[in-house]
Amino acid sequence: MSEGQNISTSDKLLIAAIDLFAEKGYKSVTTQEIAGAAGLSEKTLFRQFGSKQNLLEQAFDRFHYAGEMVRLFNERIVWDLQRDLLLISRTYHEIMNRNRKMIMICIKEADNLPGLEEYTRNSPEQLMQALTEYFTTMTEQGKLVPGNARVQAVQFMVMNYGAFLNHLDDDANFTSVSLEEFITASVQTFTRALTP
Repeated sequence: MSEGQNISTSDKLLIAAIDLFAEKGYKSVTTQEIAGAAGLSEKTLFRQFGSKQNLLEQAFDRFHYAGEMVRLFNERIVWDLQRDLLLISRTYHEIMNRNRKMIMICIKEADNLPGLEEYTRNSPEQLMQALTEYFTTMTEQGKLVPGNARVQAVQFMVMNYGAFLNHLDDDANFTSVSLEEFITASVQTFTRALTP
């Protein structure tokens, strides 16, 4: 989430809100602070979003990964397990790292904001559905050993989410394995296990 020269008023407010929420926490940040950081008036913030809660929800909609991942499944899958899983993993980590402030807000604030946890489940649910359909189709094509496609999707997602969390704070990374090494090795293992 980097600022460009022709950034919209909405995006200025979203970016300012994300930066402030990640730094100070949702409850500690005022709408006046967000507007000021965006170089706009508080009135503009309310005109664009109506409330601080709506601003946070719109930030999740704007910067979370569901749309990009759905496009990946619709446009870039080649039905080769290893190539597809590498593409999915790398894209997932690219998006998650780009949006790490949003993820940190989610982790910090899920218990403090009613409805936030349910609201933020949309992207993972969409990814799980796309992966489940992918694994089901691969099985039907004889390219995957028969199994529970939803469980396979959960395994793949949890594996990648765990790797993301391990690299969320580089100072706290408890392994010396790079993210790319992890992606390559885990996809190879997953591919060997599921290829007939």
